[in-house]
Amino acid sequence: MLPLVYAGNASNATNGNLCIMGTLIPEKVKGKIVLCDRGVNARAEKGYVVKSAGGAGMVLANTAANGEELVADAHFLPAATVGQIAGDAIKKYLTSDPNPTATILFGGTKVGIQPSPVLGAFSSRGPNSITPEILKPDIIAPGINILAGWTGEVGPTGLPEDDRRVEFNIISGTSMSCPHVSGIAALLKGVHPEWSPAAIRSALMTTAYTTYMNGGALLDVATGKPSTPFGHGAGHVDPISAVNPGLVYDINADNYLNYLCALKYTPSQINSIARRNFTCDSSKKYSVTNLNYPSFAVPFPADTGSNTIKYSRTLTNVGPSGTYNVTVSLPDSSVEIIVEPEAVSFTQINEKKSYTVSFTAPSKSPSTNVFGRIEWSDGKHVVRSPVAISWT
Repeated sequence: MLPLVYAGNASNATNGNLCIMGTLIPEKVKGKIVLCDRGVNARAEKGYVVKSAGGAGMVLANTAANGEELVADAHFLPAATVGQIAGDAIKKYLTSDPNPTATILFGGTKVGIQPSPVLGAFSSRGPNSITPEILKPDIIAPGINILAGWTGEVGPTGLPEDDRRVEFNIISGTSMSCPHVSGIAALLKGVHPEWSPAAIRSALMTTAYTTYMNGGALLDVATGKPSTPFGHGAGHVDPISAVNPGLVYDINADNYLNYLCALKYTPSQINSIARRNFTCDSSKKYSVTNLNYPSFAVPFPADTGSNTIKYSRTLTNVGPSGTYNVTVSLPDSSVEIIVEPEAVSFTQINEKKSYTVSFTAPSKSPSTNVFGRIEWSDGKHVVRSPVAISWT
């Protein structure tokens, strides 16, 4: 057991609790385990700061922004990360015991941890600040504590002070979920070489899951509460189900260009993207709500009374013939959703059918965002689209 000290009490700086370079007083941390708060500077850098000041080890405590998310790091010294709940308990211990002590031991490998997966606190989050009518993120995939190959150009922390060299590392971030989704997309392209990138994305989104096997909703590790489409998008990717989605929301180049017209891009901007001459038709009314996306983000103006927004979508059949019926799930009944038509029938592959969705807001806007789903099913396939309604 070694003496334990809180970094905020071993520094003369106002941000000393964060273990930022130059903030710790060596005389107060030498030979001790130091409790640092997460935030601002890199997690591994905090350990380097503790080690440079003479500290023997570090406990890194999450704040409310990170909740109970535990991310592995290649620390410079013995270190352990704890969630906010444990971090608060350790701080309480530090203030109540005149001679606090601690040790850092390997607790063993644990398997079958539930619930799993959970939405990472660092994950990209909506709403979409650029085009609020397009829901982001699209989907989530494994991205926390991923074992991956590592370049020998830099150390495992990526910090200039790190002269260690390894062939593998444990990495967390959206940069880890990206290769998972990219690999799944490549597999889908192998099974369906005729599918466009938009069709592949659609298959991944409409077959993603948002509940655990026990029926409970995916949890957000940052809050400990159920995640929402602004956190998980359409849900967690399910590669097996994505192979046979039944229907897809496909998008061709002109649909994207019409979308740019709706965003009022200039002709030169559009041509630089299209790499061909394309002119927006001045007599045509373009709308961002007509981009054939597999999800719905509906931003209503706040306190403007009852208002209706219409979205248009087109389904492409990539499965057997059949009739799909629509179901709308919306826990909050304050918003009315009408889908027309309520059923679509397909008799051949690649056949297309369009539908519209009308969202009508109440005269007084709710105090929170509203989330739901629009699902098309033929009894075998379920084509899910998340709905996120907000007031701006």
